[in-house]
Amino acid sequence: MTKEKTLLQETNATPKRESVIEIKNLKKAFGKNAVLKGVTLSVYKGEDLVILGRSGSGKSVTIKCLVGLVVPDNGSMHIFEKDVSQLNHKEWDDVRTRIGFLFQNGALYDSMSVRQNLAFTLTHHTKNLTEAEVTERVIEALENVGLEAAIDKMPAELSGGMRKRVGLARTIIIKPEIILYDEPTTGLDSITSREISELILAVQKKYHTTSMIITHDMACAKLTSNRIVILREGIIHAEGTYLELEKSDDEWVRSFFI
Repeated sequence: MTKEKTLLQETNATPKRESVIEIKNLKKAFGKNAVLKGVTLSVYKGEDLVILGRSGSGKSVTIKCLVGLVVPDNGSMHIFEKDVSQLNHKEWDDVRTRIGFLFQNGALYDSMSVRQNLAFTLTHHTKNLTEAEVTERVIEALENVGLEAAIDKMPAELSGGMRKRVGLARTIIIKPEIILYDEPTTGLDSITSREISELILAVQKKYHTTSMIITHDMACAKLTSNRIVILREGIIHAEGTYLELEKSDDEWVRSFFI
């Protein structure tokens, strides 16, 4: 059995159906452009959920609403059974400390070394750590993405794939329960894209995270997903496993798999 088939079987195994994210009738417009027109979905504990869709379908807006970067016009969002619209500032911050967000470009601070980027994030979220504890956590996070040798490099010295890895290390250093990935393999060659996809699987396996992965990369979707939802014009058009959707009777859905 090939490594790819083994990984695919492991990730496509059905996790326990305990919901950690509940989105109901989520709507968002920017001016006259209605991007989300009533998205309803659940994300289950330990699941890697991939969201597919053409450009402008609302994929990234959905996860930005989840972390408060975009304010929805209507609908509800529950994270860890908490209605986020009813949380005060401190309560919302407490929820955010349990969520990691890997931005499309890695979003590293260019004026800081890799060590400083990770340490800054860690000490912002976790108070009263000693310098030795911070260093230990930084090294552990970098070891998890295979970049411990880059600890004192500046972001400008890193390749695109390395920046993504450092971005992932900075995300997992706070040991989040949920990780939101915004186009984690965009702009990378096929070999590096696969490495990032395999890292997503490794992180999920080690830390038992729940993940939402926004991607156009069908190889990433195939390797990482337990379940896929496809957005079309601001609503969920289809849902299922990679293999189920690949064999869909819907010609538009199958077009993603060609």
